[in-house]
Amino acid sequence: MGKATRKSWRERLADSKDLPKVVEINAKMSQRWGSGTCVIPAPREVDELMRKVPKGKLTTINEIRAALARKHKATIGCPITTGIFAAIAARAAEEGAAEGKRDITPYWRTLKSGGELNPKYPGGVEAQAARLRDEGHTIESGRDRRPKRVKDFEGSLARL
Repeated sequence: MGKATRKSWRERLADSKDLPKVVEINAKMSQRWGSGTCVIPAPREVDELMRKVPKGKLTTINEIRAALARKHKATIGCPITTGIFAAIAARAAEEGAAEGKRDITPYWRTLKSGGELNPKYPGGVEAQAARLRDEGHTIESGRDRRPKRVKDFEGSLARL
């Protein structure tokens, strides 16, 4: 048998894997997240929210998690899968851009908590910083080994 062909980032984004799913927060998870329910989103849901952020505005993974929790009437949105799916959306966007697509997800507008840039996005924090500067944001260099972040990002948050 030949080597299995690897899925493109856009194929990974489109593969819902039986998600979204709302699960009870178990005892092990509750130490970190409290009690209640957790929504594990579909990759496309994360991408759709990232696409809603207009030029000049920003969002964070935590804002996306909160929007997903509201949508699915869950206590929280899963921080792990939401972050992974944001990175997949970013790679899928760059894959499309490489093929000449213009309407791509503006993933660079989605920050980590505290306004931090995401080193897992294509091109790392330098590429994200350049795109954000082009849209009028000020990037602060991280102190004490902290990653770079967008200055006063809270004032630019989009409503999701």
